[in-house]
Amino acid sequence: MSRESTNRALTDWSFTQIGGGEGTKDGEWLQCCEFPTTVHVELLRLGRIPDPFVGLHEWDVQWIGESRWAFKAIFSVSPDELSTSNVDLVFDGLDTFADVFLNGERILQAHNQFLFYRLPVKSLLQEGANELLLEFDSAFIRGRELEKKHGKHMFCGGDSSRLHVRKAQYNYGWDWGPTLITVGPWKSVFLHSYDIRIADLHVRSAVDENLNVAMTASFRVAGYASPFTANLALKDSSGAIIVSSDVPVESDTGEVQFSFEVGQIQLWYPVGYGAQPLYTVELELHGPNSDLLDTKEQRIAFRRVRVVQEELVDQPGLTFLFEVNNVRIFCAGSNWIPVDSFHTTITPNRYRAWLELLVNGNQNMLRVWGGGIYEADIFYDICDVLVWQDFMFACAQYQVHDAFLESVQEEAEQNVKRLRHHPSLVLFAGNNEDYLVAEVIFKSDFDYHSDERTDFRTTEFPARHIYERVLPSIVGKLSDVYYHPSSPYSGQGKPAMDQTLGDLHQWNVWHGSQEPWQNWDTLAGRFVSEFGMEGYPDIRTVDYWLGGDASERFPQSRVNANHNKADGYERRLELYLVENLKHVFDMESYVYYTQIMQAETLAAAYRLFRRNWQGPGRQYTAGALVWQLGDCWPTCSWAIVDYFLRPKPAYFAIARELRPFTVGMTRKEVTTHKDDTSAAFPTIDTVLEIWGTNSTLEEKKVKLEVTEFDLQSDWTETWQKDVTLAANASTELYKGPLKGQPTRTKKSEVPKDIIVSARLLDADGAVLSRYANWPEPFKFIKFPSVEAVGLDISVADDGTTVSLSVKKPIKGVILDVDGEDVKWSDQALDLVPGDVQIVTAQGLDGRKVKARFLGDGTA
Repeated sequence: MSRESTNRALTDWSFTQIGGGEGTKDGEWLQCCEFPTTVHVELLRLGRIPDPFVGLHEWDVQWIGESRWAFKAIFSVSPDELSTSNVDLVFDGLDTFADVFLNGERILQAHNQFLFYRLPVKSLLQEGANELLLEFDSAFIRGRELEKKHGKHMFCGGDSSRLHVRKAQYNYGWDWGPTLITVGPWKSVFLHSYDIRIADLHVRSAVDENLNVAMTASFRVAGYASPFTANLALKDSSGAIIVSSDVPVESDTGEVQFSFEVGQIQLWYPVGYGAQPLYTVELELHGPNSDLLDTKEQRIAFRRVRVVQEELVDQPGLTFLFEVNNVRIFCAGSNWIPVDSFHTTITPNRYRAWLELLVNGNQNMLRVWGGGIYEADIFYDICDVLVWQDFMFACAQYQVHDAFLESVQEEAEQNVKRLRHHPSLVLFAGNNEDYLVAEVIFKSDFDYHSDERTDFRTTEFPARHIYERVLPSIVGKLSDVYYHPSSPYSGQGKPAMDQTLGDLHQWNVWHGSQEPWQNWDTLAGRFVSEFGMEGYPDIRTVDYWLGGDASERFPQSRVNANHNKADGYERRLELYLVENLKHVFDMESYVYYTQIMQAETLAAAYRLFRRNWQGPGRQYTAGALVWQLGDCWPTCSWAIVDYFLRPKPAYFAIARELRPFTVGMTRKEVTTHKDDTSAAFPTIDTVLEIWGTNSTLEEKKVKLEVTEFDLQSDWTETWQKDVTLAANASTELYKGPLKGQPTRTKKSEVPKDIIVSARLLDADGAVLSRYANWPEPFKFIKFPSVEAVGLDISVADDGTTVSLSVKKPIKGVILDVDGEDVKWSDQALDLVPGDVQIVTAQGLDGRKVKARFLGDGTA
């Protein structure tokens, strides 16, 4: 008689440092506090190492990554489990090089953090107690040994030996993260007893141009070939069966097809464009007596996704845009790095909190960066935004010898199969920036052209065999997901940084030519998949990593330097600060000014990039993904939310620029001369341009209200205009003189400090969007006195509603309280007279609200 398969997780583990050392004495086994786990996590919770996230302690634990470790589980096996036809040990993930022994016999030599392993072990098991032993080598030392064998190659970030190890590359250190080489059983280990099991379930859906739906479900079984039947059902979110079918099984495989007309199935849209209805495919295997042998469920959704590359009006190159269910979407979002150096500590609730921040910030796409991990299933399960998924290669010239290639191929097949059914997943990219590294090496000699006969393994860039042969073949065979060879990647035989094709990593703000952030409009590409600006996190996060050492509480301290891994960050931070802001150097102030700088930089980028989404034929920029959403440890980085889930002001500034309706402005000085022979008598006019954006699919009639203020006088002027915002596009609304700014005839004439406030008002007068344009650089502004500004902060009786009003315009208002932090609904605000803004504050608890702003007298 066949029985239902059973899975039993092995959770009672102990660990030791092989041969003894700083972690444990020789022969000393310590009980694991949790499982799955890694060594750093266990030693930290047992109090055997200092917190590597505090002070300089990162460097006090480097020995862990260069030591050998063992994990052991004693588990009992019952007669019932042994009576099934098959018993397997399943390892969802081992980090990274491990010899696995069952009752003294080696059954596995693991070599890749991103693989899972299934091993038949029935013949080795015994009724009663059994011992499972995992012996981990140092991935760092093994990598150095492999590097000696296969050679040292060009790379950026971490240690060159990482190129030879299939492990999360950022473990070796990056320009935002520490060097912490993790080791251990980082995913579940379980015993699977069965007579027959579902080995694979592959659900493919096709939504045609008319939005009719076709679905194909195929499966493969493994185990004892007793007679069985299969039934496959499609259920809606309530569990109701929409359609089901008994599936004829040929040998060990089966397939069923369903089709649905428009309206029978609800389509999935990314957040902001529609609902995210999920369906469940349930496959059951039954024995001759209808007893259940095995079951497998997979949550799916139905949507039509295309990456559109087509010619543009008035500009060269091609679009690079995402279309979902025939709707073209401006993709605004973030890059995702692992949000902890220790993956096993990221709970489902932490994943949910991060993704809620993304959605609440009006973002609709996330790019999973290629130097981290293929994230946990729960991450993709709860993702309601579009996901761009890199394969795990980053910033290097990887070699392609047979063993490495075999491991990569298995890694890609396993992870494509695991991820392909998630509706959020819309693109696989071969790597992060490996083509840029090749361009640095080969310069003008680098040739993107090839034909199908080219064997890249014999060239100076052998990894192209992975990115242009192996990975596209696997993705195409096993999924319907679009494949992109790299990020950035232009195609058409052009260099990766071509601004007219493909996606672009625009680092000429911060890195590269260090352009002013005001130049984002000239730096745009068809899809800007990376750009960023650093900013300090909340002062409480700084104080955490300082660990109470008051002597290190200044911006240039050694500990602060250790918590900013970016090369040359001192020069770059100060370059952008000194070009734009008058500032001081006490710790709180430095935090404030870098945060304002980051907020202004990133808000300007989204504002100007979104202006380029101008409708059919003119979708010149189709996406912008900021680097980066979060951090893997407490640090100063490009993240817009810090390690402790505290949003930086930039997070809120971006969220305002990504509302369904926004208004944007630029001011530019235009200089003319009486003729081309003279430069002594210029005419200098200031031109104001205003535009609006609308991400909804219907045009919107709104009122544009513009008010100008002279910061040094009581002069104001307001004008209004009824305008129509085109659907799913930006719309130019005004171009003309800045009315409060007289024409100047000499460069010695100092322009007035004119502040321009623009608001989009709905028919009932509700404010849909607001933006205040200030003269730049801000360091030249003569701010009025604090008394003249008259900032009023009023807390309502509910204790959470905060009203902000002013008598004079002010810029960059950041709110705070003493003690524990508060959850604010908005930050980095610009305020003008007559426009009260409301902020909610959760956790205020009656404390007085403080405010910092430019010109508050502290600089």
